[in-house]
Amino acid sequence: MTQNDTDGQAAAPDAEDEWQLYATAGYAAAENPWDDLVAVNEKPEEAEEWFDGDDFEVEGATIDWDSPPCPAPLGIAHMIRIGACDTCLHRVGGRRTDEVGAAGGALLRASAFARDKELESFTPPDLCPLCEDLFSDVDNIVERIVEQTGELDHGSLQIGIHVPKDLLAEEDRIRTRHGAGGSRPFKAAFTSAIKAGVAERMDGVSFVKERPDLMILIDCLTLRVNVDIRPVFIYGRYRKLGRGIPQTRWPCRACRGRATGCEACEETGLQYPDSVQDLIGETFRDALSADDTSFHGMGREDIDVRCLGRGRPFVLEIKRPRIRRVDLEKIMHAVNTSAADKIEISDLRWTNRSEVSRIKETRAEKSYTIRFTLENPPDEKQIIAAINSLSGVTLEQQTPKRVSHRRADKKRRRKVVSIDRIELFDKEIQFSVRCEAGTYVKELVHSDEGRTVPSIASVLEQDCQVLWLDVEDIHAD
Repeated sequence: MTQNDTDGQAAAPDAEDEWQLYATAGYAAAENPWDDLVAVNEKPEEAEEWFDGDDFEVEGATIDWDSPPCPAPLGIAHMIRIGACDTCLHRVGGRRTDEVGAAGGALLRASAFARDKELESFTPPDLCPLCEDLFSDVDNIVERIVEQTGELDHGSLQIGIHVPKDLLAEEDRIRTRHGAGGSRPFKAAFTSAIKAGVAERMDGVSFVKERPDLMILIDCLTLRVNVDIRPVFIYGRYRKLGRGIPQTRWPCRACRGRATGCEACEETGLQYPDSVQDLIGETFRDALSADDTSFHGMGREDIDVRCLGRGRPFVLEIKRPRIRRVDLEKIMHAVNTSAADKIEISDLRWTNRSEVSRIKETRAEKSYTIRFTLENPPDEKQIIAAINSLSGVTLEQQTPKRVSHRRADKKRRRKVVSIDRIELFDKEIQFSVRCEAGTYVKELVHSDEGRTVPSIASVLEQDCQVLWLDVEDIHAD
C-alpha cells in the first residue's frame, strides 16, 4: 500500500478493536446501563424525609426535638412530652426542689403545667423512655430483698444490677442530648434508690464495693432478686495426732463419691470416714448453719503421717453461712473435744480470701522426724556418718512412683538444710531433718529405686524401709 493510500482511507481496526464497529449499531448493547443512576449529590424530587428520632406515639402537640436541654423550661417541657416519669424528670431536670425523687419531679411537672396550660393536656407514651418505669418497681424490689435476707446474719451488702443494654443506650442518648449537664445515669440513680429503700427497712446495714456479707443481684428484665451469701474464712493451725487421716475429703474409689447404693463406703461416699477438713469443718458448718466447707492448707502431709509441733497453717472456707458471728474460742474447744486423739486446732482468727492465696503460695521449710529399718545395719559410727553426710546436700528428686499418677514426672532440686538427733534402736534408726519445701522425705531415705539422689540407701548401699514419718514443724508465720 502506498503513502497516498494510507492518507486517503482509515486504517483497518485491530481485531481487539472490532467491537467499536458495532457500538452504535442500534442493538440493545448500545443503551447505556448507567443512565438510570442518580448522582450522589442529587436528590429525587419525591424523596421522603425520614425522622431519625424515636417514634413516640403521642397525642396532642408535636414534640420539639430541637428544644434546649434541661434545666431550660422548654427542656423540662420536652422531657414531659416524651413521657419522662417524675423520678427521671427530677433526675435529669437539673433544678433544685424542696423534694427529691418522684416528689421533686412532681414539683417540676406542676411548675411546667403552670407555665404552659396546653402541656397538661398532652398525652405521653405509656412507658418512661429513660427508665421504662423501673423506678416504680423500687418498693417491690426492696420488699423482695428484705424478705430474702430477713433470716440471714449480715452487716454489709453489695448491690449488683443487670440492665438491658438497649435501655442503657437509649437513656444515655436522651439524657446527654436533652438532660441537664451532670445528670446521674439511670443505673447509678436506680441503685441509689434501692439502697435508700433497703436502708430504711434494715437497721445498721452498710453498703460496700468489695467483701460484702451478702451480694444482692437484681435482674431488671424479670425483677428477679438473687441473694448470694458470701463465704467466711477462718485461719488457724491444726495438729494431726493420729495416722490414717487424709487432710481433705477422699471420695470413695468404688462409687466416686456418689454414695447411693455403694457397699464399699456404706453409702457415705468417702474412702476414709474421717478427714481433717470434716473433723474441723463439720463443727463450724453446724455452728454457722452453712451449706459446706472448703479446706486450704499450707501444703499437706500423707495419710499415714502425723503433723505435730505448732501444727500446719490452714484456712477454712465456710460456704453460705446463715450465721456469720460466733465465738471462735468456743468452736475451737468443741472441735478439740469432739476430735480428741485425732486432731487439735489452735490460733483461730477471722480472715479473708486473700489469705488463701498467701498460705498456698508460701514455701516454708519443714522439719521432720523419720524412723526406718536396715536389714544389715553397720556399726553406729558408720550409720551416723552416712546420715550426716547428707546435711546441706541438694537432692535430685524424680517424681516418686507413689504420686506419679497425679504429679508431672520431672526432676526437682531440693535442699536438705540440716540433720540432727540421730538415734539407733537395734535395726531401727531415727533422725530429724529440716529441708526445703517440696522435699520428698521418705524418698530421701529409701531412694525410690534410685529416683532420689543421693539418699541414705545409696550412701549405706543397702535397702531401707521407712516405718513412720512425723512433721515436727512448719517454719512459717
